[in-house]
Amino acid sequence: MIYPDRHHSFFRIILVSIFLLSIYTSSNGSLNEPDQIVDPVRFTFLHPTLRSIKIIISLKDQGFLPQDLAATGVYHEKELTDFKKAQEFIETNKVSWIKFYKISGELNSDQLFQKNPQTVEFVRIFQESDGIVFFGGPDIPPSVYSKKTNLLTEIRTPFRHYLELSFVFHLFGGNQNKQFKPLLDESPFLPVMGLCLGCQTLNVGTGGTLIQDIWSDVYEKKYVEDIIAMPPDTWHSNPLARIHPEKRPFPLNLHPIKFIEEGKFVRVFGFKPEETPLVLSSHHQMADKLGKGWRIIATSLDGKVVEAIEHIKFPNALGVQFHPEYLLDVLHEKRYKAFKSDQFIDDSFERLRNTPSSIPFNQKIWIWFSEKMIDHRNLSRR
Repeated sequence: MIYPDRHHSFFRIILVSIFLLSIYTSSNGSLNEPDQIVDPVRFTFLHPTLRSIKIIISLKDQGFLPQDLAATGVYHEKELTDFKKAQEFIETNKVSWIKFYKISGELNSDQLFQKNPQTVEFVRIFQESDGIVFFGGPDIPPSVYSKKTNLLTEIRTPFRHYLELSFVFHLFGGNQNKQFKPLLDESPFLPVMGLCLGCQTLNVGTGGTLIQDIWSDVYEKKYVEDIIAMPPDTWHSNPLARIHPEKRPFPLNLHPIKFIEEGKFVRVFGFKPEETPLVLSSHHQMADKLGKGWRIIATSLDGKVVEAIEHIKFPNALGVQFHPEYLLDVLHEKRYKAFKSDQFIDDSFERLRNTPSSIPFNQKIWIWFSEKMIDHRNLSRR
């Protein structure tokens, strides 16, 4: 999926021609197909940072993403993130199967949950995708879910959230506008996955809300030392990183989760309800009131933190409040070795290897997602 990087007004003009000529599935080559791939699996991911791109390459190298992948990183021109390093990396390393698509034009918080100037872009991206992933990142502005901003909430790039939240709403619809017809009605088996922030984006984009700080709002802790005194299984990031930066502690935390028996991880993935695999996470927020169509399928061991949600109507939509992509990348590249001074993380990764369901569970998430992308490719191109 290669979206031409051009000004929005000019793009609107040629888009009409594209629809009329039906280039999307032309035998002469779709806009999203690299020359060397005849019929690629079209993977769309939001917020194409250098780290996200390296992780996608790592997952593909390990066989957890299809080898005939055509990936497109989508972002808004007003995002405050600098994507130049990512673009330079792609050019320098001649990674022809990953492209960038910059969206231009107006988008503000009052327009997100309705048809807006980006609707035509969302339709196009949806029609050119076999799978969509929303990656992690900083906090969503609470104003979009009608809450005041907690002192611990950190807002860095509002336009990233405006773009992703509005795209989620266009895909799924939501409680904000129950008459809106979601794009997924046209292709209900398209796989869509949200990771960490992405899980929160799926929830807020469909009308849900967030707990803005787990440690203070859920566990009623005000001080880092009190959090460190809690069992590490209740940590959702590494609190040691807040008070000992000179020791370069690993910023994420490995902790177990608990499955809901009726959920996808048991019903579809085949794991046993009593299994409690370890996951890697770094977050301080989580879903509170659920958005339209979602249900909880995994929690923390104490049941206080939402760890995963699935969509009731669209079976291949999944949100996880952890990082299966980063865990597999860290293990593959042995990135945790850079944090040798942190005995806790060394012990955690040893525990990971000694917990039989942990690595297979994190792998299965990507295997499942890849299989669903391939299924969508095969079904949509008949």
